[in-house]
Amino acid sequence: MNKLSLVLAVAATISPPSMIANAASRDYIEIVGSSTVYPFSTVVAETFGKNTDYKTPKVESTGSGGGFKLFCQGVGLEYPDITNSSRRIKQSEVDQCAANGAKDIIEVKVGYDGIAFANSKKAEVSSVTLKDLFLALAKEVPDPAGAQSLVENPYTTWKQVNSSLSESKIEVLGPPPTSGTRDAFVELAMEGGCKQFDWIKSMEKTDKSRYKSICHSIREDGVYVEAGENDNLIVQKLEANPNAFGIFGFSFLDQNSDKVRGAKVEGVEPEFDSIADGEYPISRSLYFYVKKAHIGVIPGLQEFAAEFMSNKATGEEGYLSDRGLIPMSEEERRKFQADISEMNTLPEKIQ
Repeated sequence: MNKLSLVLAVAATISPPSMIANAASRDYIEIVGSSTVYPFSTVVAETFGKNTDYKTPKVESTGSGGGFKLFCQGVGLEYPDITNSSRRIKQSEVDQCAANGAKDIIEVKVGYDGIAFANSKKAEVSSVTLKDLFLALAKEVPDPAGAQSLVENPYTTWKQVNSSLSESKIEVLGPPPTSGTRDAFVELAMEGGCKQFDWIKSMEKTDKSRYKSICHSIREDGVYVEAGENDNLIVQKLEANPNAFGIFGFSFLDQNSDKVRGAKVEGVEPEFDSIADGEYPISRSLYFYVKKAHIGVIPGLQEFAAEFMSNKATGEEGYLSDRGLIPMSEEERRKFQADISEMNTLPEKIQ
């Protein structure tokens, strides 16, 4: 029995017929998902292709939400093997995967990232609070007259938001709704500022859906511009317009430090150490997810995941730290390394 026949025979015990029928048609790994994780995943893919006998994986940037949509469509060679994400998978996505036959998913945390609120280095150094960000970008805000009611966002300049800020017009380039960066920004930054109004915060217990609608809805009057999943494009636009701000992951800030700089948020700069220790308030975890049913069928899939989580890649001195990834502790990394080697999967109901 040759190697391919052996792979197909083993696959027959774990994979649906549609996948086995096409097993010889794809001999490389397909990866989709987060634009934030994309550059890290690409570096690992290139390293993996150079240093092993496996083909270099194909990596596509679709956004976290778009990645889960593609990943959860089913099991088989026509569907991605891995999806990257700049947020944790949602229960609704776990359910969608399961409904389409992708029941066994391995979750791997890669490390940490901060979300930068940045502008051109040609502009003045900026410092904002979470409350400033909420008031500048929310669709509805508390009535400036002082009543405990909401009005359509009336603010057009930063000085109207906070008298200590500049008189420049509010212009923010950011990711679309399919982006994990946007999900994390609204949860950490927008909601963080929203909670500072006690009467809104109290809604979290009495009317959670209304509370989330207020705190997570970004204005749609042109002040916030959806710039797609291409963070490099946002950097280019900030260079061209020093009055604008952009929202993207720390790795892009780090790689473009000659062009843009991050604003202080709550007095803390978006830096490697402040993100690693949790001091920077807009920090989040980064992930990738692997279909267990594809392991043993797609050549090198488990080996690629192991390379991604190796000490030489995601360790403190790993090659991804040079690209802006904030590493996990050794203990935490070992946990996810074990999940890969033992193929431990997510439960049906995640916490």
